[in-house]
Amino acid sequence: MLRFSFHEAMLFVRSFLFNVAFYANLVLWLIILIPAFLVPRRVFIALVKVWARSSLWLLRVIAGTRVEIRGVGRIPAGGALVAAKHQSFWETFALVTIFDDPTFILKRELMWIPFFGWYLRKARCVPVNRRAGSQALVQMTARAREEAQHGRQIIIFPEGTRRPPGAPAAYKYGVAHLYQNLGFPCIPVALNSGLYWPRRQFIRRPGTIRVEILDPIAPGLKREEFFQSMQDAIEESSGRLLAEGRHELGLGGIPPEPVTSTPNI
Repeated sequence: MLRFSFHEAMLFVRSFLFNVAFYANLVLWLIILIPAFLVPRRVFIALVKVWARSSLWLLRVIAGTRVEIRGVGRIPAGGALVAAKHQSFWETFALVTIFDDPTFILKRELMWIPFFGWYLRKARCVPVNRRAGSQALVQMTARAREEAQHGRQIIIFPEGTRRPPGAPAAYKYGVAHLYQNLGFPCIPVALNSGLYWPRRQFIRRPGTIRVEILDPIAPGLKREEFFQSMQDAIEESSGRLLAEGRHELGLGGIPPEPVTSTPNI
């Protein structure tokens, strides 16, 4: 009982220290990046990646949470649509470090936040006006196509919001609309970040967040065929990663198999 209480106390302390360090680092970088409004966008994205990697370093050193990336070699060169599982705030910055020239599809209201929203504009993120109905898809697609044609990777969370690990799939058809109209491959991304950085929680658990880049889906599939293929790929892989994470945390699940990966980014 005493050992359990000590473990819980240390988990709380490390989580507290990390959260303080993470947000202090964020504020620091918001200040550092002010002059970056004057540099080319690619330079700005490179600086954002430095911030993201510094945040991952803090997560590893303070909270004991490492990162393992699988399948990096599957990422094709040039423009692509990236459909990622969304369980945590973690992937909103960590995925930036994986891709060459990424940008996000996000709700328009985030662009209105002082400083933060300005940086989103500098990164040429793709806003979605959810109140515009069908017109929102047209506007989103036009902007996404423009960025993809410049060789960028368009990251979208197909479920639209964070979902707890193991929750039933809730994919929306916006991703299928983009796939059909962009004419670029779609890269499915599975992960288990919600086990270690739970949504709407203070705790950051030690262990290894695992991300798997899956085989790209070539353009040209029919809407339903693509939608089902993408969902099946992400859910199957995320379920396997979830089982590995649960085993690591002592919550049950399968032991991980040896894999080729890129650890500790």
